[in-house]
Amino acid sequence: MTPVDEQLKTIRRGASEIIDEKDLAKLLTTGKPLKVKAGFDPTAPDLHLGHTVLLNKMKQFQELGHEVIFLIGDFTGMIGDPTGRSETRKNLTPQEVQENSKTYLAQVFKVLDPNKTTIAYNSEWMNKFSSVNMIELAAHYTVARMLERDDFQKRLAKNLPVSIHELMYPLIQGYDSVALKSDIELGGTDQKFNLLVGRDLQRAYGQKPQVVLTMPLLEGTDGVQKMSKSLGNSIGVFDAPNEMFGRIMSISDDLMWRYFELLSVISIDDLEAMKKQSQAGVLNPKNAKMKLAEEIVALYNSPELAKKALNEFENVFKKKNLPEDILVAKGWGDGLLGICNILKEHNLTDSTSAARRLIQQGSVTINGEKASNVNQELPGNQEYLIKVGKKRFLKIQPE
Repeated sequence: MTPVDEQLKTIRRGASEIIDEKDLAKLLTTGKPLKVKAGFDPTAPDLHLGHTVLLNKMKQFQELGHEVIFLIGDFTGMIGDPTGRSETRKNLTPQEVQENSKTYLAQVFKVLDPNKTTIAYNSEWMNKFSSVNMIELAAHYTVARMLERDDFQKRLAKNLPVSIHELMYPLIQGYDSVALKSDIELGGTDQKFNLLVGRDLQRAYGQKPQVVLTMPLLEGTDGVQKMSKSLGNSIGVFDAPNEMFGRIMSISDDLMWRYFELLSVISIDDLEAMKKQSQAGVLNPKNAKMKLAEEIVALYNSPELAKKALNEFENVFKKKNLPEDILVAKGWGDGLLGICNILKEHNLTDSTSAARRLIQQGSVTINGEKASNVNQELPGNQEYLIKVGKKRFLKIQPE
């Protein structure tokens, strides 16, 4: 097995926090494969690159020789994770959870090795739970501790309801660690409370507490808010190659390095070398970004389609194969501007309502990808090629 120091270097890559790294080092020195788990509630059928941050970390553990457990929260998915919610989630039906779960594995195995991945469903043990078991589980945690959650406190301060079943969610997620006897659990920084509950419950059930490793929430293409399909700033695992390539090329140069760290298989040493070359002016950030885009498109599609997407991008942008009457405008700095206002202010539409209609009709593309969110906001410090209809083009160049 890989030496402990090298394992720690790989595990630390991109991680926000490890609780407790000393415990992790002790586990690694045993030389035994560790049980590493991460849970995903199937609340939607499609995954985006923000979800794959955890998958990439799981893959690293696989390559280090550890046992990776991809846990589908088909039971917890019917409750709804209250993390970061200002109101109670709508409960999913068993049928909705099952349908969403079907698409997960096809997407997950784009990253994880199916021969080295254990798939588990928390309904396997939760459906067998009796009322006595549930009362015993609830007895291991206090209401006061549960209400320490920031999102619960905010809702109570505004006299918004917190349902009893929401208080049960962290307990049931935490019990997954007991059922699986996990050594390490991965999650986003927003999941820290739930992950720590798992440590507490393992102690209560006579197990050694798991190591908790949190990963950052990946910003979307706007570079501001976390990646989310509803915000129109996501890059989907099943996006078409050209669309995926274009959206990756639309991120800022600063955000590019974060994507490299969290999504790429490039080594830490090679990544540091690229950063130094970029700072020294030897490496053009756009060329580095194209390398990133080609790698990610190849991972989720194929090397052939990735090369084709690269060539298409170069044809449009690098070779300037654009109409002679293309409108070129300067960006608006670090601030955000809505796409409808961009179209109106640059005379591509007569009004913002006309811009909304064109977007809803699928007649507007941004960097080769069809715009779908009429409320999408773009930072003005990036380069864009906006197309309206078949003949109107707007090229935004950062100041």
